[in-house]
Amino acid sequence: MRSIGGPELLVILIVFLLLFGGKKLPDVAKGIGEGIRNFKKSIRSEEEPAPEQKKTTNT
Repeated sequence: MRSIGGPELLVILIVFLLLFGGKKLPDVAKGIGEGIRNFKKSIRSEEEPAPEQKKTTNT
């Protein structure tokens, strides 16, 4: 499978611009960025072992 090159990326950006318009494009990009950030955060939290709860005793 090939990676996305310059011309393909340009076509994708033009399609996004036509679909969403210039005013909505920053909002769409922000939503995609937040989605990727949340996805990476959930992946990282699954890889890390769960912290053990410390037992506290009242003496």
